[in-house]
Amino acid sequence: MELLGQNEIDHHQRQVAILSQDSFYRVLTPEQKAKALKGQFNFDHPDAFDNDLIITTLWDIKEGKTVHIPVYDFVSHSRKEETVTVYPADVVLFEGILMFYSQEIRDFFQMKLFVDTDADTRLSRRVLRDISERGRDLESIIAQYITFVKPAFEEFCLPTKKYADVIIPRGVDNIVAINLIVQHIQDILNGGLTKRLNGWFGGYGTAKKQPSVESNTRPH
Repeated sequence: MELLGQNEIDHHQRQVAILSQDSFYRVLTPEQKAKALKGQFNFDHPDAFDNDLIITTLWDIKEGKTVHIPVYDFVSHSRKEETVTVYPADVVLFEGILMFYSQEIRDFFQMKLFVDTDADTRLSRRVLRDISERGRDLESIIAQYITFVKPAFEEFCLPTKKYADVIIPRGVDNIVAINLIVQHIQDILNGGLTKRLNGWFGGYGTAKKQPSVESNTRPH
């Protein structure tokens, strides 16, 4: 978003919008919430997300509608009353560890990126985040990681890597990969999508001839 120059633009005028799967955690029952407060609820399981709401939101986005995204409180494990308004954009980035798990959701996306990050890096980031942002202690973080996070990653997240069009090793440190993605998005914004459909991101050195792509208002 920074490299595309979108961070400083008013939300009404942005050509690129970004959403997070973390906004779409289900509303927990009292029993589930009690488990969550004890660190005993698996937030890394596919069933933890409100997929129906994700699908409805994605359909509205594709139709060029303004959408209202839930705000999840990770301290109280509940949805806040407030929402975040996302206005129609030309390109929508939707990030989340299990965005490829459901085929119905997966099929919405024209490009699927898998950020492949070292396990130690993932754990250290989680520890720092949960302590500073969610008020948790180290012991509970490690227990949750061993009990839920790591097994769920191996069972649900890692296997979806096969659905990715592009795999990005080293995450934010991979400047070459990030610049290629930025260039691809800029091409879409500039109307040059057909130039790269089977170029860099199709795994070929030269672009293949593509059928004409009619201009439309649906986001990519």
